[in-house]
Amino acid sequence: MSRSIVITAALVCVSCGNSVAPLPNAPVVRSRAGLASMTLTATRGANGHDAFMFDRRDVPPVIRIAPGETLKIHYVNSLPVPPETAMHGGQMNMTNLHFHGLSVSPERPQDDVLDMTAMPGEALDYTLVIPRDHVPGLEWYHTHPHGESHQQVLDGMSGALIIEGIERYAPAVRGIRERVLVIRAIDIEHDPNAPARRARVEVEQSRCGENHDEADRVFTVNGVVRPEIAMRQGERQFWRIVNAAPDRYIDIELPHQRFEVVAYDGFPIAYRDPEHPTRLVNHVLLPPAGRVEAIVAAQEPEARTVLRTPCVDTGADGDPSPGMILADIVSTPTAAPPPPSEPAGVASATPPALTLVDVRQAKQEPPHFTVVFSEDKKAFYINGQTYSPDAQPMVRAKVGELQHWRIVNNTRELHPFHIHQVHFLAYLENDRPLPDPRWLDTVNVAVGGSVDVIMDFTDPIIRGMSVFHCHLLNHEDKGMMAKILFE
Repeated sequence: MSRSIVITAALVCVSCGNSVAPLPNAPVVRSRAGLASMTLTATRGANGHDAFMFDRRDVPPVIRIAPGETLKIHYVNSLPVPPETAMHGGQMNMTNLHFHGLSVSPERPQDDVLDMTAMPGEALDYTLVIPRDHVPGLEWYHTHPHGESHQQVLDGMSGALIIEGIERYAPAVRGIRERVLVIRAIDIEHDPNAPARRARVEVEQSRCGENHDEADRVFTVNGVVRPEIAMRQGERQFWRIVNAAPDRYIDIELPHQRFEVVAYDGFPIAYRDPEHPTRLVNHVLLPPAGRVEAIVAAQEPEARTVLRTPCVDTGADGDPSPGMILADIVSTPTAAPPPPSEPAGVASATPPALTLVDVRQAKQEPPHFTVVFSEDKKAFYINGQTYSPDAQPMVRAKVGELQHWRIVNNTRELHPFHIHQVHFLAYLENDRPLPDPRWLDTVNVAVGGSVDVIMDFTDPIIRGMSVFHCHLLNHEDKGMMAKILFE
């Protein structure tokens, strides 16, 4: 087996009280001679939660691979066979993998979430060929069995996946310390220690929006509730952040500091806007599945600050999303710099080609397709339909096209729209031009609002049946998903 693994001891601390835990690093899987190979196992832990087992530990690895290389994953479903009564209720403990953000085929044995599903005792073999011109950046992988994806991702069945080479589009990240921050949510609704956990992250008592329910989730960073991130005075670090929560928004900020953003949703800004390769912002709203990659500078004087999220108003029917602290940032006196935890990028043999797409004509055309999110007490819908595995594709796309889509939210809560395999340019919100149009694969759609996007269907590799859906995974599980055929 061709595998090179770097393992750093994990520290999972979801009940640390007032103790301080340093930010841990996950195991790392790298390629060797163009091939990264690993075995991943879905298992049920002693705590009753589902988990990924890798190298005899329940810590999902960070996968790092370059354009032109191949990723092979042997995925084993060792979840228990459910009792007959549970199976009739829809809990079958089936599982699979989705490679969120990767521009690879939606057909077996690559990113196929429709036909590749393993029941308990079965296994799946994924072989993903990363195109030589694949855009570098932060992606992630997570389970995607329709009907069970929400609970499995809530339990932590997800991990970061990095396509190397971003330093070509953001030279400033070369040689500086890199940190991969996987932000997850843990369920504390029935936890007797819930008050202590809310106190640990200093959940804001002030309310925003119309939902006044008690917070039933708190966030972890790399498996730790409110870890400590160390920085030297004046140091610049490269942070790669993914919101891996299945149903919670975060609006990350560092009080009195700004993020120098180089990529959103695994897509370098400079790839399509080389004249303006970065954005200086005070905060970044990350819907579930959203990613941001940014340079962060330490405070000059010795001090402590926090990485936090303020309250996000998710609407009258949305889940509570109060403000809380994600991590403590500690600035220490300058000393001999430690080696970076991970290199900021490894160049591939063949650089990705710069692709400038002219979207002006597509913007002038009326929407080719409109996605309408709606819901009632029974289910969640796209264009009045709930997802069915045997459904025909709701829309078809000719490979080589740019298409103008409109996403409409006819509900009283936020919805993040996501489409597999492709990125799109979000340029209008509620019929008004966005001040900073972004290439994304997941976009927030405001309550009662709309977002207009230009879908990039020009990649000849993307052919076959795929899906688009709301990335509140409990909504996707309950029907808010539809098929698209790339032909």
